[in-house]
Amino acid sequence: NDDMAEVKIGNRYVGDGHPAFVIAEIGINHNGSLDVAKQLIEGAALAGCDAVKFQKRTPDLCVPAAQRMIERDTPWGRMTYIDYRYQVEFGRHEYAEIDAYCREKGILWFASCWDEEAVDFMEQFDPPCYKAASAALTDLVLLNKTKKTGRPLIVSTGMSTMGEIEQAVASLGSGNLLMAHTNSTYPCPVEELNLRMIKTLQNRFPDVPVGYSGHEVGLATTWAAVALGATFIERHVTLDRSMWGSDQAASVEISGISRLVSNIRDIEKALGDGIKRVYDGEAAARKKLRRV
Repeated sequence: NDDMAEVKIGNRYVGDGHPAFVIAEIGINHNGSLDVAKQLIEGAALAGCDAVKFQKRTPDLCVPAAQRMIERDTPWGRMTYIDYRYQVEFGRHEYAEIDAYCREKGILWFASCWDEEAVDFMEQFDPPCYKAASAALTDLVLLNKTKKTGRPLIVSTGMSTMGEIEQAVASLGSGNLLMAHTNSTYPCPVEELNLRMIKTLQNRFPDVPVGYSGHEVGLATTWAAVALGATFIERHVTLDRSMWGSDQAASVEISGISRLVSNIRDIEKALGDGIKRVYDGEAAARKKLRRV
């Protein structure tokens, strides 16, 4: 039964027959600045998003040994990759402020955890759900640890084969699970978005709510995902796409996020129920224009 594909996140049901749950992915676009993070939270809340998402890493566990000492130029000067990863990572103090600020603005917040320690860290904030990045889909130990918190888990399916997706669902079980179709290229060319995968995943996993996480430039293809049945939507958000950082170019500025949400709500109203009726507004035209 289709009606089974729903999961409760915070006080919202996500799934078939419910409004699309819209997530503004802040990720690392705050560049380590709490002030930028708060501006993004405020913008997402004003735009009508349901949640904002961050990323939590323990760099010592996440950064491969081969990459640690590679030097790169950053806004904080030239530094090793591992130092840069710590530079943009929020800790307990910042997330406590983020938690309070999101409550004040009436928006949910959660994070994708890239390692087991990050899950333990996030638990102190009682998040409404977790996200597992596409990169983590085959990390069944991390996925199962995240699932064992008892909170809903959204898994992203970018850079993955159908077999890998099936293996993850078999390991996790389909209860309290949500799944995002995505392509992990940043930004993603439109001809590789493959939005029909939304239907493919819904057919293959009928009791798992399927959504869409977009890394394309522009909004039209994300609106199309809603029309195709995506039950939740995630887009990266930024104050300015020209800001320094690897995810900025595939992100949407606050004005765009407002348009994204308001048009999603219009699309939902417009979809209707598929039952043919003659509307009151048509009656005059019918009377005037029908010859027979």
